[in-house]
Amino acid sequence: MGSFSSRHGAQASEIIQNTITFVKNELKNAEGGHDWFHIERVYKNALLISKSEDVNEIVVALGALLHDIADSKFHDGDESVGPKKARQFLETQNLSEEIIGHIVKIIENVSFKGGNKTKDFTSNELEVLQDADRLDALGAIGIARTFNYGGFKNRKLYDPEIAPNLNMTPAEYKTSDAPTINHFYEKLLLLKDRMNTETGRKIAEERHRFMETYLKQFYAEWDGVK
Repeated sequence: MGSFSSRHGAQASEIIQNTITFVKNELKNAEGGHDWFHIERVYKNALLISKSEDVNEIVVALGALLHDIADSKFHDGDESVGPKKARQFLETQNLSEEIIGHIVKIIENVSFKGGNKTKDFTSNELEVLQDADRLDALGAIGIARTFNYGGFKNRKLYDPEIAPNLNMTPAEYKTSDAPTINHFYEKLLLLKDRMNTETGRKIAEERHRFMETYLKQFYAEWDGVK
C-alpha cells in the first residue's frame, strides 16, 4: 500500500497506517466476505478510480478503510454502529471536523441498501467509494463473497420456486433470507448500470459478463444439461 503514502505527507501516511492497524484488529474475526481482505480490495479499487476523478484522496482512502468497520448486517441491522465507531477512531487522529464529517457521511451512504433508497448525500468521494465497493461485489470475487455469505446465513443455494424480488424496500432487502442465486438478480446484476465513474463502469462491464457466463453454467448443471 505504499503507493498512497508516497504521494502524501508523513502525517497522512501515519494516519493511513494507524487506520489499517485499527481496521485489521476490529475485523480479525469477521465473516470472510466482509473481512480485512475485502477492505484492502476496496481500498485499492478506490485509489485506482481516484486517479481519474477530482477527489480528496485522504477522504477516499480513509473512507475505503473504514466503510465496513461495523457492517449493519452483523449488528442486528443497526446502521449507526459503523459511523459511530469510525468517528470515534478518526477523532483520535488529529483530523479536521470537515474531513471526519465527510467520511462519516460516506459510511452512512455507501451501502447498496436494496437499490431503492433515495440519496440524501452525495460527493465525488462517495461516488468513487460506492464504485470501489460495488466492484468487489462483482466478478469472480463477487460470486465467492455471495456464496460465502449465503453459507454463513445458512441459505439455500437456489430454489426454482422462489423468484427474485426486484422491488424490495430497504427494510425488506435487509431482512431477506432468499436463496443465494436470487441475490444476483436483486443486487449484483444491477450494479453495472449504477456505477458512478467511467473507470468503475469499464471494470464492472467485464465482471458483469463473467457473472452472466457463470449463471448460464449454473443453470445448465442444475438442469442436468452439463
